[in-house]
Amino acid sequence: MILRMTTPIGPEAQRTNPVLEPLAPLVGQWRTTGTHPLIPGTTFHGRTSFEWHEGGAFVLMRSEIDEPEIPSAVAVVGSDDAAGTFTMIYFDERGISRRYAVEVAAGEVRWHRDEAGFAQRMVVTIADDGNRLDAQGTMSHDGGPWENDLQLTYERIDS
Repeated sequence: MILRMTTPIGPEAQRTNPVLEPLAPLVGQWRTTGTHPLIPGTTFHGRTSFEWHEGGAFVLMRSEIDEPEIPSAVAVVGSDDAAGTFTMIYFDERGISRRYAVEVAAGEVRWHRDEAGFAQRMVVTIADDGNRLDAQGTMSHDGGPWENDLQLTYERIDS
């Protein structure tokens, strides 16, 4: 057996992206509970993590809900310096992949996609103590009215 020493590729870029600092309140491990209007009377339970990825160049989200009606997912958030924007690339166990614009304000993170056939918005409110997140989703089909979508409460397990 031959052991080869490998040199990491691109380690200089695996460092903190200071533009992503406003997302720091999300970073940690979270216990989630939630509801969805299309599945009335059911409370969902799961886990979500937000972590710095590649040394802080990106934020990585992983989510898992115990009930099969809500898919497990992974997403990566990065920035575009020239445009001054954040973007989330999302993928879930159904094989669905989506791109969301991300906006950050004091005590709040939002992501949305405004595709003509199916638009979605999620507003995440950060509690003052940083140990709870309240997320309310809305959706619109074919340009119709906005309706309630997935609602989640995140309780911090670990930083």
